[in-house]
Amino acid sequence: MSDLFRLDGKVAVVTGGGRGIGVMIARGLLQAGAAKVYLSARKADELQTVAGELSGLGLGAVEAVPADLGTAEGVQTLADAIAAKEDRVHALFNNAGAAWGQPFSEFPESGFDKVFDINVKGVFLLTRALVPLLNAAATADDPARVINTGSIDGIVAPERGRDNFSYSASKAAVHMLTRHLAGELAPRILVNAIAPGLFPSRMTKVMLTAGEEAVGAAMPLGRVGRLDDMAGIGVFLASRASAYITGAVIPVDGGVSTIR
Repeated sequence: MSDLFRLDGKVAVVTGGGRGIGVMIARGLLQAGAAKVYLSARKADELQTVAGELSGLGLGAVEAVPADLGTAEGVQTLADAIAAKEDRVHALFNNAGAAWGQPFSEFPESGFDKVFDINVKGVFLLTRALVPLLNAAATADDPARVINTGSIDGIVAPERGRDNFSYSASKAAVHMLTRHLAGELAPRILVNAIAPGLFPSRMTKVMLTAGEEAVGAAMPLGRVGRLDDMAGIGVFLASRASAYITGAVIPVDGGVSTIR
């Protein structure tokens, strides 16, 4: 049974890999036996620091590829860098994302352009660019994987005062894009999405100003998300254990989106 969750010999790409959820996922993949993990994010210094820390675990190889995945040029930079070194990719985690918060009456057009460029268009373009390598890795028993990071904000409308209009709309779009791509790429590539709730990160820092314990106490499971919670779902969706799942959007939110 444990072999179902092993990733021995597999190559994975994790975008948004310089912090937060991307680091949690990358660490889990390495601990499950991934042979190599490519990390990508815009900030090269931050990315190199994380790559060094993960390499220090003494598990699989880790390589940093800085790229702005909100642009077609950045997507091509990453795709070319991977294709130059790999002939196959077993799992792509489209985790890079942006948010924008501003009151409704002041919310700018640029707040939609930036967020949708990276959260939605970037997911589509990078997936398409890596399809040849994903197809090369796929087998009948263990298809290749694309795992997109959505959000519970794309499932349940944020409460009034959380002025992240473009973010919530973009994550709902990610969920539908996941389902659409699942149909397009089946059966050799499975496409699923993780919809995280509240996990500690730079993006959620404001929401945790009262402290993780205090904020978590009000949630159905009494806590905010932990590293292992995200690593676990990432490993599951990249491993043979999920070989009969595609087009799914899986909330990882401690019950926030479903328990009232």
